[in-house]
Amino acid sequence: MKAIIVEDEIPAREELEYLIETHSEIEVTDFFDDGLDVLKFLQEQETDAIFLDINIPSLDGMLLASNISKFAKKPYIIFTTAYKEHAAQAFELEAFDYILKPYDEKRIAAMLNKLESVYKRDHSKTNNQGMELSSNQKPLLHEGEMSSGAAGRINLRKNDKIFVTDVNDIYYASASEKITFVYTQKEEYTMPMSISDFHSRLPQDLFFRCHRSYSVNLTKVREIVPWFNQTYLLRLKDLTVEIPVSRSKVKVFRQIMRL
Repeated sequence: MKAIIVEDEIPAREELEYLIETHSEIEVTDFFDDGLDVLKFLQEQETDAIFLDINIPSLDGMLLASNISKFAKKPYIIFTTAYKEHAAQAFELEAFDYILKPYDEKRIAAMLNKLESVYKRDHSKTNNQGMELSSNQKPLLHEGEMSSGAAGRINLRKNDKIFVTDVNDIYYASASEKITFVYTQKEEYTMPMSISDFHSRLPQDLFFRCHRSYSVNLTKVREIVPWFNQTYLLRLKDLTVEIPVSRSKVKVFRQIMRL
């Protein structure tokens, strides 16, 4: 299950991301602080759930939710706000839940458990309606995805050229708005997609989404440096860069690296 967080206050966004990561299997794929940017995103991509602050720039959360309610396929909307007075309007819009700030961890955990259960139930209904693709209906691979005939290789872009690259040569990727920069030992490539999309095309046993803005090749890590709030910085072989591990990813990272 995938979700986005719409929140213009960084501490509140990071706390919510941490709680989602701690108490659920939900993958937070993107973050927004502006309502119009969310609307543009949803016109091109889908997500399963939206954690939505009401007081955001350009298009407030209520107007954004009103627009989303007209979509053919509607994501679950969970309002996150410091204001009680919008609750009635939220449920008129068929919001999944309405969470007040400051966050109560037990309340968040219960909501996330319910959300995952409802998603599984609804998803199971869809699958049982004969939605399985036949062999001649299977979607084509997007550019950059690996087929069995090109296992371990991916197409990277630089200066309007496409370079077929061994995924093992990639050290890390970093996000800059809707562009992802990909780094090998000596080269930098630019991919016109979000880091969530790019990371999904990499071998998941090799690359770890250690931060909302970074995906790192774990075989290239040479040093794990303790940082503030019990997080880490990763130093890579052959490069001077330091990659952060966010608070929400620390638990999984420790398990992977057996720390």
